[in-house]
Amino acid sequence: MGFKHQKTPIQIPVPGGKTIAEHFGIPSTGNSDISIAHMVAPPGWGEPFQTPNFDEWTLMVRGKKQIEVDGKKLVLSAGESILIEKGTNVRYSNPFSDEAEYWSVCKPAFTLSSVNREEEI
Repeated sequence: MGFKHQKTPIQIPVPGGKTIAEHFGIPSTGNSDISIAHMVAPPGWGEPFQTPNFDEWTLMVRGKKQIEVDGKKLVLSAGESILIEKGTNVRYSNPFSDEAEYWSVCKPAFTLSSVNREEEI
């Protein structure tokens, strides 16, 4: 029993101007079961394709995020959510003119070694 009141999430440095404030996860709390992070992606941001070893839920707060999965391009807008199951090849980006703000929940917790990012070409 008990609780953890997170007042100081860990700022995770990433290229491309995206900000990540991890509230729960390995760097912030040592928890490898789950990670919960608040993210803001600037216009023009994008990541290479990846095939994570974790399930990832995304809840959009503001703006839009493009998701390429199963040969389709989906646009996730504010108020919408999506689950990308582990083992799915996916690419996230923000090709839009406004910032994309969202929350990400990964189970088990996100790690650089478990995201399996492809090399950018």
